[in-house]
Amino acid sequence: MVIKCGGSVLEELNDNFFNSLKELMEDGFYPVIVHGGGPAINSMLDLYHIPANFKDGLRVTCEKTIEIVDMVLSGQTNRQLCSMLNKRDFNALGINGCDGHCLQADFIDKQSLGYVGTITHVNNDLIMLAVQNGYIPVMTPIGIAEDGSKLNINGDYAAASIAKALKAERCAFVTNVDGILIDGELVNEITNRQIESYLSDGSIYGGMVPKVKSALSATEAGVETVMIISGKKQFYKNNCWHGTAIAAKAEVF
Repeated sequence: MVIKCGGSVLEELNDNFFNSLKELMEDGFYPVIVHGGGPAINSMLDLYHIPANFKDGLRVTCEKTIEIVDMVLSGQTNRQLCSMLNKRDFNALGINGCDGHCLQADFIDKQSLGYVGTITHVNNDLIMLAVQNGYIPVMTPIGIAEDGSKLNINGDYAAASIAKALKAERCAFVTNVDGILIDGELVNEITNRQIESYLSDGSIYGGMVPKVKSALSATEAGVETVMIISGKKQFYKNNCWHGTAIAAKAEVF
């Protein structure tokens, strides 16, 4: 199971999240965690007086910015999350996505976006080596290009690509809400087609829009079931999931 933790939710993870992780592992799941670090990156860019620019939801990344992105993700947020896991007796192993050519990538549009990439290949061997030896891989979404350049990868897309490459049973996006709410009620199961309808009529709005679009991209990448879960509540207990499950077809539930 691949779990994506956004940088903005890291500070909100509590014992409920880690208890769910423990139960998942007791039930035979092998978690692989991908994390972001947007707020911490923005703070560091401010310190260096570098403006944070975005285009089509992607961070425009010059040479100096990719240095800062790499430094913050691998040296700060990855260490933070690994420490949180290790303090709770998990064996967390931090992996920078460019280590061992784990996340091989290509430039999306170097002229307009700079050092921003899309994943072309995932080195399953490195990830599975960690998993098979009892570790939880905690990965940064930093890719490596053919010319050796480090590339900034959208964390949601990285999680979807890794889940597809590993043939993961599920890919979960951790948020600060329980899941998708329609008219104030939590939706436990939903299909891509239903999501598109709710987006069109405005039932899904605000901060949930990018979350469900990321989930849609994961199902389109070939992941059978995607979850939107809370990092503040127990999302897995007694073999039951709590959150919203999204799938391309209803019959996969």
